[in-house]
Amino acid sequence: MPKRLFHIISKLLLNAKAAILLALVIASLFSSAQEKKKIEIEEADLLEADETIAPNAQRLIGSPLRIRHKNVLMWADSAYTYTGTNRVDAFGNVHINQNDTLDLYANKIFYNGDISFAQAIGDVILKNKSTTLYSDTLDYNLDTNTGYYDDYGKIVDSTNVLTSLIGRYFINEDLIHFYNDVEAYSDDYTLSGDTLIYNTETGRIFITGPTIIRDSSNTLYAEDGWYDSKTGEAELLRNPRVFNDSQELSANYIKYNETDGNGRALGNVRIHDMENSSIVTGNTVNYNEQKEIATVTDSALFMMYSDNDTLYLHADTLRTIPDTIPDENIVKAYYNARFYRSDLQGVCDSLVYFTNDSVVQLHTNPVVWSDIHQLSADYINMKQKTDAPDEMHLQNNSFIISKLDSGRFDQIKGKEMVGYVVDNELSKIDVNGNGQTLYYAREDSTIIGLNRAESSKISIRFKEGRVFKIKFLTAPEGQLKPLFELTEEEKRLSGFDWKVHLRPLTKNDVFQPKATPALPNEAVLQENED
Repeated sequence: MPKRLFHIISKLLLNAKAAILLALVIASLFSSAQEKKKIEIEEADLLEADETIAPNAQRLIGSPLRIRHKNVLMWADSAYTYTGTNRVDAFGNVHINQNDTLDLYANKIFYNGDISFAQAIGDVILKNKSTTLYSDTLDYNLDTNTGYYDDYGKIVDSTNVLTSLIGRYFINEDLIHFYNDVEAYSDDYTLSGDTLIYNTETGRIFITGPTIIRDSSNTLYAEDGWYDSKTGEAELLRNPRVFNDSQELSANYIKYNETDGNGRALGNVRIHDMENSSIVTGNTVNYNEQKEIATVTDSALFMMYSDNDTLYLHADTLRTIPDTIPDENIVKAYYNARFYRSDLQGVCDSLVYFTNDSVVQLHTNPVVWSDIHQLSADYINMKQKTDAPDEMHLQNNSFIISKLDSGRFDQIKGKEMVGYVVDNELSKIDVNGNGQTLYYAREDSTIIGLNRAESSKISIRFKEGRVFKIKFLTAPEGQLKPLFELTEEEKRLSGFDWKVHLRPLTKNDVFQPKATPALPNEAVLQENED
């Protein structure tokens, strides 16, 4: 063999021997390291073999008995260890401490250090920081720091108590998953549901199934979202509702804060006030429960219902505020307010409704229709009474138009008017100041002419919707003119404006878009709110 080739082969053999030697050293070190991780019996009174359990079983008794394995320290009254394994079966007042932070107590614990697993049985208590878990059995993975029970468990911390049939405690993430017959409570709330997740660090409860939460003032329902058990704040995401004995709020999304009472609801919002027989709907609602104020925008609709009829009111913005009378509200509607009831319809720019005494104030270009009558003025105040005729007060530039047939209208004009409604029909009008009338006179059922009269004070009575009798309280001026002598101008009082195209004819017409009117009388709105 050539010397050079022999030299190369020798060098390779030496390198191979070095590699083998290095591998043996590493294996030895690894084996030594593994040996250090074997179960260590730190304190015991008695150690004896027990062949009745297993050929490799040793029985330990101690007072105390202490065993260590890696980052786990165990105490017990007695235990069995098994040669060649890191298994310990511990009995009587068993206590495991992991990393000086987590403590597990039970009547007995079966510990397998080879797979970092412990099964605790009987009066189980797991303590981590300020959170304590109670159960009859618990499976615990020491590698992932995860505990699991499936036969009822209870979690207690400084704020809450939570129970369920099944639970999984992820200690590293400070999260506990609860399943089946879930209940939770504190001094401030109670909860029941089927599935939820609890953050032990923040006190936040994550809703992942049908859940009911009751706090000091309301009941909350949702199938997704979260509830902060420390602050009472909640975000409800699926089929959410917030309700009590007198009100119910539902929407696609609800944000709720028990502490300051502020909340927000979005998408298909519906607020039902049972005490005031009213319902408010819209797509965006901001509210304060403590101040009892709610602002509704985007398809806002207010409905006041009774046994006989329902009032539908729409505006760009609806706001409800508490009245000075307990349990009564004020509803404010502004920008393009429109309302419909079978016997009464109207439009204006801003409107205020007092639920207690059924008073409606219409501001800025108000127009009201009742049967064949159109009533308009600078300001209209309507009051519905139980045992007396309803009243309509028209102030400044008051004008009433009653359509008889195509092209014929009875008309009343004055500075101020008071109208009285009986059985949903206009019964009487009192005119005070600058009164003018234009009405078609009849003999029996035949029209004989158009009567025009002026008087500072006039009282007019209606029958079947038409002028029946007029009483002039001051000396009138006027004339009756035959129909054939009338010009088109003589058929109208100055200021005549028949606005029937604006009239809502059904409840859906309250959403009919119209030209943007003048700005609302904010001073009046603010005065009513104060």
